[in-house]
Amino acid sequence: MPRHIRPAIVLLAALTAITGVAYPLAVAGVAEVAFPAQANGSLILRGGKIVGSSLIGQNFASPRYFHGRPSATSAPDPADSSKTIDAPYNAANSSGANLGPTSQKLIDRVRGDAEAWRATAGPGSIPADAVTTSASGLDPDITPQNAGAQAAAIARARGLTEERLRALIAAQTERPLFGILGEPRVNVLGINLALDQLGSD
Repeated sequence: MPRHIRPAIVLLAALTAITGVAYPLAVAGVAEVAFPAQANGSLILRGGKIVGSSLIGQNFASPRYFHGRPSATSAPDPADSSKTIDAPYNAANSSGANLGPTSQKLIDRVRGDAEAWRATAGPGSIPADAVTTSASGLDPDITPQNAGAQAAAIARARGLTEERLRALIAAQTERPLFGILGEPRVNVLGINLALDQLGSD
């Protein structure tokens, strides 16, 4: 019996050292050298301060900024820890709403978002990503159509021409990888930082 236990323990220790220590350290080391920005969270700095990550959506409420997709993240209810409450853009609790098409809560939320959208952007078709949440609840990107539909209202709020805003959207639009992987998208934090820079030019 001891003859069988000893090799098992040695093998367990060796594999733990290889797969649990050496391999993760090697991968982290290679990532740090080859892709330092991505390995550290794709953080965005302005004036030496971290203002966010290009991978995590933020809530922009001011009419002077582009708005991201609605967020369905939640947080523990302070009154009852066994329940949750809506907490949009809660980066500590990435999640989707998991509400079905017959959910009255979902219907009311989409209807409210659609009314708020029309009050800001005016009449016309509403881009799907303006009223739907992502699976993570923290999507950092919107479609160029969504950004374009917001351009007129933001131009009015900032005293800029709509043409200048549309040129900014075109410049900030990221294309599919290799021309086929993914969809054209606009990073909300990125374009809002560029928008602030545009206003100071």
